[in-house]
Amino acid sequence: MDGLSRIGLAGLAVMGQNLALNIAEKGFPISVYNRTASKVDETVERAKVEGKLPVKGYYQPKEFVLSIQKPRCIIILVKAGPPVDQTIETLSQYLEKGDCIIDGGNEWYENTERRAAAVKTKGLLYLGMGVSGGEEGARNGPSLMPGGTLEAYKYIEDIVRKVAAQVNDGPCVTYVGEGGAGNFVKMVHNGIEYGDMELIAEAYDVLKSVGGLTNQELHETFAVWNRGELESFLIEITADIFLVKDDKGDGELVDKVLDKTGMKGTGKWTVQQAAELSIAAPTIATSLDMRFLSGLKEERVEAAKVFKQAGITDILTVKDINKKELIDNVRKALYASKICSYAQGMNLIRAKSIEKGWNLDLGELARIWKGGCIIRAKFLDRIKQAYHRNPKLSSLLIDPEFAKEMVERQGAWRKVVSLAIEVGVSTPGMSASLAYFDTYRRSRLPANLVQAQRDYFGAHTYERIDTSGAFHTEWYKISKKQLSTSDGSVKA
Repeated sequence: MDGLSRIGLAGLAVMGQNLALNIAEKGFPISVYNRTASKVDETVERAKVEGKLPVKGYYQPKEFVLSIQKPRCIIILVKAGPPVDQTIETLSQYLEKGDCIIDGGNEWYENTERRAAAVKTKGLLYLGMGVSGGEEGARNGPSLMPGGTLEAYKYIEDIVRKVAAQVNDGPCVTYVGEGGAGNFVKMVHNGIEYGDMELIAEAYDVLKSVGGLTNQELHETFAVWNRGELESFLIEITADIFLVKDDKGDGELVDKVLDKTGMKGTGKWTVQQAAELSIAAPTIATSLDMRFLSGLKEERVEAAKVFKQAGITDILTVKDINKKELIDNVRKALYASKICSYAQGMNLIRAKSIEKGWNLDLGELARIWKGGCIIRAKFLDRIKQAYHRNPKLSSLLIDPEFAKEMVERQGAWRKVVSLAIEVGVSTPGMSASLAYFDTYRRSRLPANLVQAQRDYFGAHTYERIDTSGAFHTEWYKISKKQLSTSDGSVKA
């Protein structure tokens, strides 16, 4: 293959290989580099096997950089943190003013902003680009969330628009915004993903543990759900999981998988950012808590023994369960809970956008999540429409269409949560979502008492509902005085 490559990619683990092959398949000659030579050879061989794709492999950083046409654009797909800094340092020795580095990893957004400022002193451009869709998405069409300078995005716009997943209203990529906006949006995407997965797991637990559904029945249920309002990648793969037989024993593999969930950090970052920005995100936070609790496998096994001896069985038995009704109720509870989770994520993105002046388009973000990514779902098109109807929408919950659906499903939602509580099956994600909904829809909360308590012990002051200003009351003195003047003492 003669001539210079249109773009380069450094970091050839499976995601890097697949994205490189995707780019090449779309007609863009690409140079690839990895510190481990075998990964370079593997990628070049795959390119030959998968269609004689225009991929050139390099073993030295200098030759790799010089093989790319100017202005050079290089995507980095290595582990977040120090490896990114090390790769930038290695490659930037050979880059020239006007060249561009694109970090495609799950990176903390402030690291992206720090790196952009650092390479700017060398005349280089920088993008932090969220890539969602896993290995399959990287190869066949991911959702891409690039953030940084618009000039840098223009360098690669023709490439990413062809490489991204394609949906009915365009490719699943957009220029997200300045600085670390792309990485921040991808981080929240992953937080929503945590919530989604937790809610699906709870639906599974109720159907299996309370409803007694077999894995075959669970497969059929989720397959049906995937043809309706819950249509999504995660529902689709969940239906598939229940079909897979155990190749090392009897039954289905899902029942042999250890109930201990791993994580890589983006969910934790999302919850930390929600706290920093004072944005309530209880569904997402609960999903993180449940991953922490799942990690306590040995403790939970011992706890189960202790409480069994104390007289509590694992799950109370419910007689005469109507499976059809339970399935329908769980579907409605799952859908309503998902709306709450997405609403929390969107509120977090909006709050950060305001703080940083990013001017993010929430409707457009919902659009680029419609294909390629892990949280792709049918109702994202309706989320897009909600924000297009009202770009200043304070919450998805009060969009007229979603509000109507929440009201229609709340009865079933409450039944599922109440039933789970009654039998001892934890549904913290659904419960947190329901509490979020019930709290948000009330015009008055018991927070007046909490603020009165704060003023009592810390003189933090309070506001009144009938006049403006800040007030402080000597609660202790007044209460004791009123007690002493009353005709009798308070009885214990």
